[in-house]
Amino acid sequence: MSVNDEYIEFTIPKQKTIALIAHDKKKKELVEWCEHNKFRLEKHFLCGTGTSARLVAENTGLPVRAYNSGPLGGDQQVGAKVVEGKIDMIIFFSDPLEAQPHDPDVKALLRIAQVYDIPIANNRSTADFMITSRFMEDEYVHRVLNFDRNVEKRVKEGHLV
Repeated sequence: MSVNDEYIEFTIPKQKTIALIAHDKKKKELVEWCEHNKFRLEKHFLCGTGTSARLVAENTGLPVRAYNSGPLGGDQQVGAKVVEGKIDMIIFFSDPLEAQPHDPDVKALLRIAQVYDIPIANNRSTADFMITSRFMEDEYVHRVLNFDRNVEKRVKEGHLV
């Protein structure tokens, strides 16, 4: 990790930690995607929210660390791991046609992935592009806004009191 005025650089390692999440009507699709990409996924550490993690593990034989289900705080647990630098990418097959009771948690997870510049796939096509990217086989350096520096600057400019 290196620091400059505006950004902090982080390295996503060769062996990544990948969070697997799916809304109820997308769980079957996530399991199928994981089975299809098992030979790629088995090179990485996998985690996921409740039922998604269990279904992937049971149906593919891949080891998946399970957090709580989404409505019981699982999305927030994944978000916290992103903030801690312990999740490198997220595969989240979301259902855009169904209202989710934990929608604020989902939005918070998507936001924190953006803030920390974490790759996130919300559908199968994007997940296919990500998993076949040359960056899956190597380290990847990405830049994240230097929040401390940004807050200092805003205070000095009178934007925060």
